[in-house]
Amino acid sequence: MISEAQTVRTFTGKVGDKTITIETGRLAQQAGGAVTARIGDTVVFCAATMSKNTREGLDFFPLSVDYEEKLYAAGRIPGSFLRREGRPSDRAILISRIIDRTLRPLFPKNMRNEVQVILTPFSHDQENHVDMLGIVAASAALIISDIPWDGPVAGVRIGLIDDQLVVNPTISQMENSLLDLRVSGTEDAINMVECSANEVPEETMLRALDLAHETIRSLVAFQREIHAAISKAKSSIVEDNLEDRKSTV
Repeated sequence: MISEAQTVRTFTGKVGDKTITIETGRLAQQAGGAVTARIGDTVVFCAATMSKNTREGLDFFPLSVDYEEKLYAAGRIPGSFLRREGRPSDRAILISRIIDRTLRPLFPKNMRNEVQVILTPFSHDQENHVDMLGIVAASAALIISDIPWDGPVAGVRIGLIDDQLVVNPTISQMENSLLDLRVSGTEDAINMVECSANEVPEETMLRALDLAHETIRSLVAFQREIHAAISKAKSSIVEDNLEDRKSTV
């Protein structure tokens, strides 16, 4: 019998000047892959699972990425009469979409197994952002799982504060930033960019993108170390033969 201390694995890396910690083996052990990712006192949990079969009649890849915010992560109690959490906020929906856009292109073409990626913040220190940390958590959960996926990926935010580019600036630092650049991708290419800025020069934007991709590559290398230490054999998938389906139309 393997004790809990033997199954829980913790890995530590760097993103900018901050420490990122990935832990697996403690929670959701029946999921395909599950991790907690931590920067400061912001902790995000992610579980990824794939069905063995597909529902009848599906002609698309049924991937769902859900970022589920709970007020207890910030030490708050819902103020409604029933003291229950409400519907997802606009912010939670946007974070789900950012993570989805990063992950989706790297699944096998014509894959039809249902895949669910569920993310929940366990705590939020009101300083470190959750969205880019969520991308890393989702990627780490997928690469150690039995789900076929051509990752890992990573996400990073770049700010421009006092004419200096800053990797993953805190929430308070972003109040003085002229740039809010969010980038995700693989070690070879960028596959998602979102940005808001206040007349930032083109040369500065290019430097920011280079810095973002350099940071992404280091986070991908960190995840490859995790994959080398912990990984499952990948499952077989259900594919949709597009040519056969077109011939029957």
